Amino acid sequence: MTLSILTLVKNRTDHLLNQLEGLAQSDVPLHDIVVVDMSDDPVRLERGDLPVRLVRLETSGLPLARARNLAAREARGDQLLFLDVDCIPMPGFPQAMEAALKAEDALICAEVRYLPAGGTQGGWTFDTLMSKAEPHPLRAFPPSGWRRETEPGLFWSLAFGIRRQTFQAVGGFDEDFTGYGAEDTDFGFRAHAADLALLFMGGAGVFHQHHGVYDPPLQHFEDIIENARRFRGRWGRWAMEGWLKAFEARGLIAFGPDRITILRTPDREEIAAARRSDDQPF
Repeated sequence: MTLSILTLVKNRTDHLLNQLEGLAQSDVPLHDIVVVDMSDDPVRLERGDLPVRLVRLETSGLPLARARNLAAREARGDQLLFLDVDCIPMPGFPQAMEAALKAEDALICAEVRYLPAGGTQGGWTFDTLMSKAEPHPLRAFPPSGWRRETEPGLFWSLAFGIRRQTFQAVGGFDEDFTGYGAEDTDFGFRAHAADLALLFMGGAGVFHQHHGVYDPPLQHFEDIIENARRFRGRWGRWAMEGWLKAFEARGLIAFGPDRITILRTPDREEIAAARRSDDQPF
């Protein structure tokens, strides 16, 4: 089996360069790295010794499901490792995921450790990253190996692996989920419905580079509402319920067991006020 590493980028070239620097220090040779570029200005890379292939996706939005499916189609390996562009893999991580996918035909999520603002500035080593990074307080991973997770809603797409044939059998990501939100939760539910085990893998994982976020993500308000409705129609429950409740608390929606009614859309001032301070890593 061979591993393809797949990532998406939209206007985050600095994060991408850090990720590729991490991959360049892998404990094992890497055979295939696919970068789907959705940036406003096409990314230019000096590839060095890494087997990087840039695939351009012209878009004005953020079609995450479509972009991940494109990356999977471009992959040459029979194992797929999806990495968000803000993730720096530890040196042993590709090898660990490759071994896990050889042993288990499963959907495997990797441990993510979060860096503070400025965590990669001024140059970095893996030792300095480890000294700064914090585990996620609400997601427990084993110290090594993997454990089975029974709640499909806990699947996260930051760093996960799956066999290519299994990804195709599940159907990939549903491109009816457009823009931001719920496409990954839907994929986790469809994998669960196909009796595919969800495993949380500890030990070697990735470092998450800090970036500005909005809590709740009001800048994606319309996408979240539309995708929440689509998810509810398919699975009989709400995805992104915490964000929906936050929208309701702001008087943006009326939110009940079966429907969402938009009362108004957030204005620029509200969106700006939702930006989280840099001292919050999660």
